[in-house]
Amino acid sequence: MAFATVIFAAGLGTRMKSSLPKVLHEAAGRPLVEQVIRAVLPLKPEKIVVVIGHGADLVKQRLSHYDLSFVLQKEILGTGHALMTAGEALQGYEGDVLVLNGDGPLLRTETLEQLLATQGGQAGMTVGTCQFSDPFGMGRIIRDHEGKLEAIIEEKDASPEQRKMTEVNPGLYVFDSSVFAKTKRLTNNNKSGEYYVTDVPLLYLQDGQNVRTYLIQDEEEVLGVNDRKHLAHIDGILQNRIREKWLLSGVTMTSPESTFIADTVEIGRDVVLEPGVILRGKTKVAEAARIAAYSHLTDCSVEEGAVIAPHTVANGKTFT
Repeated sequence: MAFATVIFAAGLGTRMKSSLPKVLHEAAGRPLVEQVIRAVLPLKPEKIVVVIGHGADLVKQRLSHYDLSFVLQKEILGTGHALMTAGEALQGYEGDVLVLNGDGPLLRTETLEQLLATQGGQAGMTVGTCQFSDPFGMGRIIRDHEGKLEAIIEEKDASPEQRKMTEVNPGLYVFDSSVFAKTKRLTNNNKSGEYYVTDVPLLYLQDGQNVRTYLIQDEEEVLGVNDRKHLAHIDGILQNRIREKWLLSGVTMTSPESTFIADTVEIGRDVVLEPGVILRGKTKVAEAARIAAYSHLTDCSVEEGAVIAPHTVANGKTFT
């Protein structure tokens, strides 16, 4: 089914305690928002709209090698307002609209594919949900006596009973093309004084339209970044994924837990990586090369069968 994607990337992320926009902080060698974009691209969206705000020029510059549309959220008035702003770039669009947060780099393409399939070009919308062992800070999914979604309540607006619920809203949605007309009916009558995208399902229900849910099984996959502690945790998860990928592709790591490989690196079969190796940037390591302990290579080319001495530190160099 044809679909467009909207990615929210306007927030500063005050808990990061940084002048850098939150979505530009890196995990596994790529900005958080780029990890989200790369999860979507294999599904061939007709258009990707990135809503930017804080550090707008920096975000545009960092993502300039992708075919994206940018819209500026001049005032940061909540996720509902961000969705309204995105409508400027999707006027007249008639396909489904996938909406994601730019600080969730663990999303898998397969999960997004299933979320889109649940919507399947039908009228109405679909919400991705997940059962969280510790739902603190997350919006809660409220269901009626038939098990259908009744509302999404932000934690700060939830009652003590609602806060005990563990099915949460991680911020993954697929809307039909009527969503932008509906956002004009959003209000900011809540404790934050913001326009919530989580109020949009209620507008669909008021209009008698279906609000479907798709349960995501792995709570780890929908984690977002709020502070540096979260960033370190998510970077570790991505590193585990990267190491597993290369190990299963025929790369030997004598101490995987001490090896760092950026998501941008390419490695051939029968390569040996000794303890403490760090590979960053556009480094390419050809087959049967060996990189000795505690070497740090950035944007380097290591040719087939080459042997890198211990403690080598290099940037942009070719090893034969």
